[in-house]
Amino acid sequence: MTVLKNLNSAASYVRQRLTARQQRKFIQRHASELYQLPTGENRYKVALYFADEMVNAYQIRQWYEPLKHLAQHVPVVVITRRPDSALELREECPLPIHYAPTIEDVEKLVNTQDLRLVFYVNQNIRNFQMMRFNSPDHVFISHGESEKAYMWSNQLKAYDYVFSAGQAARDRLDLHLRNFDAQSRTRLIGRPQIDVSYLAPYSLNTSLPTVLYAPTWEGDRPSMQYGSVVSHGEKLVEALIKDGGFNVIFRPHPRSGVNSAAYGQAVGRIREKLATANATSAARLLFDDTTHWGWQWSASDLCITDISAVAYDFMATGKPMFVTTPVSKEATVTDSPALSKVPGLDSEASEDICTLVRSALSEEDERLREVVEYYFGDVSPGASMERFVSESLALVEARAEG
Repeated sequence: MTVLKNLNSAASYVRQRLTARQQRKFIQRHASELYQLPTGENRYKVALYFADEMVNAYQIRQWYEPLKHLAQHVPVVVITRRPDSALELREECPLPIHYAPTIEDVEKLVNTQDLRLVFYVNQNIRNFQMMRFNSPDHVFISHGESEKAYMWSNQLKAYDYVFSAGQAARDRLDLHLRNFDAQSRTRLIGRPQIDVSYLAPYSLNTSLPTVLYAPTWEGDRPSMQYGSVVSHGEKLVEALIKDGGFNVIFRPHPRSGVNSAAYGQAVGRIREKLATANATSAARLLFDDTTHWGWQWSASDLCITDISAVAYDFMATGKPMFVTTPVSKEATVTDSPALSKVPGLDSEASEDICTLVRSALSEEDERLREVVEYYFGDVSPGASMERFVSESLALVEARAEG
């Protein structure tokens, strides 16, 4: 145990100070201590496969708690293929991490364990190296519910099943995917993340309402240009700051600025404005870059976001929200039951956001109940988590019988 503790301390140093090549050498030298595979009844039955770099770790972080619940019933492991991700995930992830850099390492894991179910949170091309194994069921769980074209990618046909939030997702797949039986290939699990209690890392002025502005990134292609930071963000944040009657939590997407320097610069300007105004404001004006997503839902009274998974996460709370209208004519915008019933926010209306927010907070919107049911099913406390665990265990048991 002492040896492993010392190795963990060394791993932290290695992750922060050494190159990727040196990290790989360190892991190879200590693989037997750092990444032991269990035997007997403790063999892994469920895995989450994450072949990506840590810039995309937000995709896996939201599944930590649901997988912890599942791990109370069956052994669960996270498989990663990159040395930097392996070392960093060891420090933050509450689940066992196994580093498998080569396909031989993946084969060893599959051959020695009792894997019956493998989850995937994204469409990394290296997913297909894992999907070549026939023994486990391969299940796409995504990293959020949204109306983005990503949600009906033809790549979904490669998986045995898709875990979807609700009937809306099943209907979406039925509409857009050819030769795909959405009824039999999807399992409806709600949004288990809403059943997790998160500790808020910040204090707010509880006498003021709190507005969460959580825009998506700029996208990596014309059809995915949903981000509102440049078109809406600076204007609406300036208006909220000037008004002084709202706490503001600004949480930009972790990939903001990756493909557009101008987008990243706009995020930086908003951050500076919030920091400057926060020093003298009675309201709490926060730039939020915390690793975990979830505490913001309960801390906020209203959300402004883009066509993204954030809209659907917050929708399940039943609180009022606005979804920005993309200014790009090339962005794919579909007819959506959710977007038709959730108020939209044009770029021109951003300057009047304070009036719009006050109006929304003073009214009850009964239309949201219908939308929430369609997109998430039963969202009573604990219901989504129970469905995720039960659907996962059903597949685990079915593979045992098969």
